[in-house]
Amino acid sequence: MSSSTQGATLSTNVVGLVDGSSASHREVSVFDGLPIYVKELIAGGAAGAFAKTVVAPLERVKILLQTRTEGYHSLGVHQSLKKLLKNEGVIGFYKGNGASVLRIVPYAALHYMTYERYRGWILENYSALGTGPVVDLLAGSASGGTAVLCTYPLDLARTKLAYQVKETRGNDSRPTHIRPQYSGTKNVLEAVYKEGGLRALYRGVGPTLIGILPYAGLKFYVYEELKRHVPEEHQSSIMMRLSCGAIAGLLGQTFTYPLDVVRRQMQVEHLQPSLQDRARYRSTFDGLSSIVRNQGWRQLFAGLSVNYMKIVPSVAIGFTAYDTMKAYLNVPPRQK
Repeated sequence: MSSSTQGATLSTNVVGLVDGSSASHREVSVFDGLPIYVKELIAGGAAGAFAKTVVAPLERVKILLQTRTEGYHSLGVHQSLKKLLKNEGVIGFYKGNGASVLRIVPYAALHYMTYERYRGWILENYSALGTGPVVDLLAGSASGGTAVLCTYPLDLARTKLAYQVKETRGNDSRPTHIRPQYSGTKNVLEAVYKEGGLRALYRGVGPTLIGILPYAGLKFYVYEELKRHVPEEHQSSIMMRLSCGAIAGLLGQTFTYPLDVVRRQMQVEHLQPSLQDRARYRSTFDGLSSIVRNQGWRQLFAGLSVNYMKIVPSVAIGFTAYDTMKAYLNVPPRQK
């Protein structure tokens, strides 16, 4: 085939992909033979990795603020970013992002895929619930819990890596670590398992589950409900999806953020000198009450502003990328 013919064929295929032509889509897709759930896994994993990498610098600052890290807990977002850049360089913005992406790919893949499976199962077996947003709420909550249980040790590793900071001492311009240094995700998992076994790898999973169940449910509920009110001609608009995703993430995160703060502190409390003289949090409720009593209620919302800055693009990009990937992979529309 001549180069001009190849170019013409490629142009036709691309145009067909853009305008939704299924025939052209099948010509360019190499995924047609895959089961639907595998396509959903691929779409979810790709969406999660892309969204997480975009907001990685804000995620690092959020963790430092949540865990009251020395030298950062009294700084704002802008000053924290400047200090990280000065002490650790651009690479400091992405410390722990490898563990984060390693976790988010299977997490997002499972989250989106199991949401689709749970949603279909509920519609088929519990028709009394109807087909409204309640189904999205239940399916989203169940899929969030499933994904957390499967990937939590990686989230623990990500937090411990992000918690490591460097400081400059006096006139010495060389940065030095002021937290136990881990060399990578594998090193964190090995050290934690050696210290406390499987139980230690899941420390903080309680508040995580309590937080993720309503958060994931609300996120899918709001996103799908908002899309239902969008005119048909705007359903494929990227700006529409970004807007719906941003609002969904914003509302879901606001209601569950204090539980995220408890989770982070439970994950790193044995590393904090200020907490060595008191007992560790015994439960989620004990963590909430202890933080309010010893650190003030405002600490339950420490880092919320940066989380808003992070969650709006993260959830918006995640949902948009997932829907776009599903269209590219030729995943059939959801059951109504």
